Order: sequence, then structure tokens, then C-alpha cells
Amino acid sequence: MHNRINIMSDEPNHQPESDALKRAEENVRQLVLELAAVNDELDSFSYAVSHDLRAPLRAVDGFAKILVEDHAAQLDDEGRRLLSVIQREALRTDQLISGLLIFSRLGRQKMVLEPIDMHALAQSVFDGLAARSPERKLHLDLRPLPPAVGDLAMIRQVWWNLIDNAIKFTQGRDLGEIEIGTQTGEGGELIYYIKDNGEGFDMRLAGKIFTIFQRFHSEGQFPGVAGLGLGLALVRRIVHRHGGRIWAESEVDHGATFFFTLPHPLS
Repeated sequence: MHNRINIMSDEPNHQPESDALKRAEENVRQLVLELAAVNDELDSFSYAVSHDLRAPLRAVDGFAKILVEDHAAQLDDEGRRLLSVIQREALRTDQLISGLLIFSRLGRQKMVLEPIDMHALAQSVFDGLAARSPERKLHLDLRPLPPAVGDLAMIRQVWWNLIDNAIKFTQGRDLGEIEIGTQTGEGGELIYYIKDNGEGFDMRLAGKIFTIFQRFHSEGQFPGVAGLGLGLALVRRIVHRHGGRIWAESEVDHGATFFFTLPHPLS
């Protein structure tokens, strides 16, 4: 009788693990493609809806103007008041549509990365915004800002919206104080920040402030695009497209500080 000897290979069989890894990678690729398709569809839908809404809105505004110009004398005070409400709401809706179009285009806009003088850019944006409110007393403490790499137009929009917010939300102060600088995060990460002495907000709302159309103050308090809940949503989308992060810290009636990172190194 012969003994049977089973000779086993010392090499483990990795075939099942290899197949599973390939299937997982293929699933991930498929999910990424599907997500990209959904994002494209959402962007196209937002653009189409926003564009098509403008036609009836212009008609409403146009007929309201005709009533004001040609038939105001036939209306009583309440009728004229209601017409002004129609015109005001038509303007506000047009601003919302404009913001939605900007938000939609941002997802499709090609980025052109280049070195950016962040110090000069922040100063230029502040000067332009301050000139719009000559009656305000504003003080800018601009610390040295290292250069960054990014899309210049987009990063200008980031500074514009963040500085615009700081100016708006310090309206109740005799002196609006704005500080812009940098910090070093964990692992040497460069963090840009903008701090103000304005109204601030409840940190329980911190997770919502970057959501489109979120507003935490009345329209009369802080009018404009930021008051429509678009400014910070645009900032977040731009920063995320650059691969960065953005967050905020605040206390009610004690101002707010916004932080963001731009991870592309300056070569």
C-alpha cells in the first residue's frame, strides 16, 4: 500500500483577494462616474431652471412698472404700496436667480491655477468694498499673507464675500474692526483667517452657515447677496474645488472668525 503525500505550496493563494480588490476598485470607479453624472445633471438643471425663470419674472416687473408709470394716479395708497412690494420682490427674486446661476456655473467652470499675491489681493478687495460705504468707520488690520496657488478669479470671490460679510455684520458697531492673517495648523498647514467684531452667530448654527439660501438675520438688517444666503455657499464651493477646507468660529455679539486653507503648494 502506498502512502499518498500531499505537497502544499508555501506560497499563499492571493487570487480571491486580488479578484475582490479589482471588483472593489471597479465599483468605486463606477460610483465616481455616476456621482459626476448626477452633479452634471444637477448643474444643468439649476442653470435651465434659473434661466427659464427670468422670462416670467421680467414680465411681472415690466407690467408693474407700467402700472406705476401710467396708472399710479388711479390707485390709492394701498394699491401703490402693493405695487412697490411686487417690484421689490421681483428684484429680490432676480438676485436669487443670479446667485443660483453663479453657483451652478461654478461647478463647470475650468480652473486656471497660478501664483496669487494674497496680501495684495485682500487689500485690494477691502479697499473696493470700503469705498462702497464711505459713511462707515472701518479699520483693517492686515497681517502679512503668504502667497498661494489657485484660480485668481475664484480666490478673489472668496476674499470679496468674506470681507463683504465682515463689513456688513459690523454695521452695528461705531468702528468696524477687521483682522486678516494666517495661522499654522497641525502638520504645518497654512490657514488664512478673517476676523471681525460684528454681530457674530450662535455656534449651534455653524454647520448651516455655508448652506445655500440659509439666512440667520432679517433682510432689513443685512441686505445684499450675503443676506440671501449665497455668499458663504459660494465661498465653500470655491475652497472645496481647490481641495481646501473652510470653517468658522463665533460668539453672539462678539464677532466671527472664518478660516480656510488652500493646499496647493507654491512652486
